[in-house]
Amino acid sequence: MAVSIAQRPAAKARVLLLTFLTTLIFHCSIADIAAGASTSEELPHRRFEYKYSFKGPHLSQTDGNIPFWIHTGNAIPSADQVRITTSLRSQKGSVWTKNKVSFDNWEAEVTFRVSGRGRMGADGLALWFTTAQGLDGPVYGAADQWNGVGIFFDSFDNDGKKNNPAILVVGNNGNLVYDHQNDGTTQALGTCLRDFRNKPYPVRAKITYYKKTLTVMINNGFTPDREDYEFCTKVDNMIIPSEGFFGISAATGGLADDHDVLSFLLFRLTEPGQQPPPPDSEIPKEEKDKYQEEFQIFQQELDKKKEEFQKEHPDVQGEPIEDLYESVNDREIRQVFEGQNRIHLEIKQLHRQLAMILDEQRRYVSVITDDVAKKGTNAESGQVSLGTVITTQQEVLKSLNELRNSFYESLKQIGLTQHQGNAGGMGTYESIQHFNDIKEHLHTVKRDVEHLVQRNKVMKCPEVPPMPSCLSTVHFAVFIVVQSVLFFCYIMYKSQQEAAAKNV
Repeated sequence: MAVSIAQRPAAKARVLLLTFLTTLIFHCSIADIAAGASTSEELPHRRFEYKYSFKGPHLSQTDGNIPFWIHTGNAIPSADQVRITTSLRSQKGSVWTKNKVSFDNWEAEVTFRVSGRGRMGADGLALWFTTAQGLDGPVYGAADQWNGVGIFFDSFDNDGKKNNPAILVVGNNGNLVYDHQNDGTTQALGTCLRDFRNKPYPVRAKITYYKKTLTVMINNGFTPDREDYEFCTKVDNMIIPSEGFFGISAATGGLADDHDVLSFLLFRLTEPGQQPPPPDSEIPKEEKDKYQEEFQIFQQELDKKKEEFQKEHPDVQGEPIEDLYESVNDREIRQVFEGQNRIHLEIKQLHRQLAMILDEQRRYVSVITDDVAKKGTNAESGQVSLGTVITTQQEVLKSLNELRNSFYESLKQIGLTQHQGNAGGMGTYESIQHFNDIKEHLHTVKRDVEHLVQRNKVMKCPEVPPMPSCLSTVHFAVFIVVQSVLFFCYIMYKSQQEAAAKNV
């Protein structure tokens, strides 16, 4: 009885902790909705398409081929992966689906590993969706002037701008020649800098094409968590062919890496409200009967093996299975860890949504800068650009206000839970200290958000400032000359510093 009474405070402290975790998850979800402004839409229906996918441990057949896929060049399929290229110079390889894919919306998950001995690698790996199979060519081992889209994992810095390794999205209508000298940056629709070489775990990429929007998510390879994705880039209003082949290619040059693909999983996405296609509609009756017959044979063999095992081990029959049910303490600990894991996933989702908002802001700034550069002499275009900036800032301000309110509600719930625990004399010192630490961290986040809101309020002007008058030709020429002189002086100074460093 004494043991039961002593365990009551700890059990009630766990209940308070679980209540806090549930409240925090709920309000983090509200903040995620306010930041993303897109999760109110229902998620699409996902259906796995095995005829356009491959993965281990039985990836290749006995004859060395991949079911429903073809491989060319230096690609080597094995039981658990496909080595597109080995770490030798001037290697090319690729794998392509045998049949065309005709999905309006789809999602592809690729697991790969790029490893090499050197500090730099070459050339890279590419994921394709094209109207024709680019079995061989100069673009990462595939054909140039493709009709479709390519997602490139470029590991070699051709232009010397130190912006590699990088991930690029390049579209083509069949007439564009890939710009190798500039690493395709002049043709990229979206890009992000991510180091995917020599990681402790395989790198995962998720490419989603849904409602004419292409989104690329990347796993950094530092964790085995399959859902730990980071936002890379997004391309809106992207039109790709309705039918095409999926492919993966890779190439090496003067430097070489091993390019290994562990799995490629394709999912068909169906919009909410639409009837997903029935699974049996695409399987012929003869093939379905064949699979059913093989299953029955396998089931009969399994039953025979069970009978033989029971005859050889009669003592095993009827023995009770120990540890079938978990204890109360184990269940509470498991629930606590599951709650912490959900909090971690929600924070990750919030980080991804904020990254997408930041990417949108950068895109707006780029568009406005180009517009001002092209129409700088027109005052009306400047006023339209400023109006666009003010509207965007107001939207960001609204999202930040909703995010701040959500964190404020979370803080109120934490304070109420802690007050109830202290009034009833429940809980231990560790649980109360844990509440205080979390509350302090949330206060810090709240102060940061309030600072961002105040800064946006200061930036929002009630009236549009007048456009400055245009510079005269003389002033503009003087400005260009001074800037050129300063630029050449900086180049000469930099060269002297590098020469001095090499001599030392």
